[in-house]
Amino acid sequence: MKPSVTATFRFYAELNEFIERSRRAAEFTVRCAQGATAKHMVEALGVPHTEVALLLVNGEPAPLGRLLAEGDRVAAFPAFVLLDAAPSGAPARFVADAHLGGLARMLRMAGFDTLYDNAYDDATIVREALEQQRTVLTRDRELLKRREVEHGCYVHALAPPDQFREIAVRLRLAARIKPFSLCLHCNVALREVALADVIDRVPPSVRETQREFRTCDRCGRVYWKGSHWKHMSGLLSSALPAHD
Repeated sequence: MKPSVTATFRFYAELNEFIERSRRAAEFTVRCAQGATAKHMVEALGVPHTEVALLLVNGEPAPLGRLLAEGDRVAAFPAFVLLDAAPSGAPARFVADAHLGGLARMLRMAGFDTLYDNAYDDATIVREALEQQRTVLTRDRELLKRREVEHGCYVHALAPPDQFREIAVRLRLAARIKPFSLCLHCNVALREVALADVIDRVPPSVRETQREFRTCDRCGRVYWKGSHWKHMSGLLSSALPAHD
């Protein structure tokens, strides 16, 4: 049986929100389980593995699966502090948990394929993420600790516009948005149509003032650039980061 070892940890920036208050923004030494990997200990200390963008062991980059040895010094960094790093490779297709309906709607508004259903349980979210190569969005850290989850983001903000901005910055989404290309209800691509094709589905006032229409072939909803469109455009613009 392998003997246990002690290792020193330090978590940076937002990762401190996951650990005990007394250990935040400081080095601390703990005894590790026998044969523990860095991933095992990082999560045992409270941090989901999906939140760690860079791990240094004794000053050198290391994978989360690295076995810890006596005296190792481990530093963990989130994506937000890696200003010069390349994007993480997380897919810009999402599955959001039951508490993030507003964020899911804003992501769809911006043109990002986002699965959401307030009846989804954890098993369903993980299955959809694996089968369709989606990034899990959640405020449940235990969900992100599941070993099957390859790409995930813990959402810190509470209000949907702030949540959208947080995800847009972290995953560098601003340059990839395609506003109003998806149905906000069905999450499927909208199709441009002529007024004649939808004339029985829009109010008379709209027929007189609008010339551009899009429709969802699944639910039959029709979209046009009216006051609701302008309101959502403003909401989306205000939530996007100034620079990507």
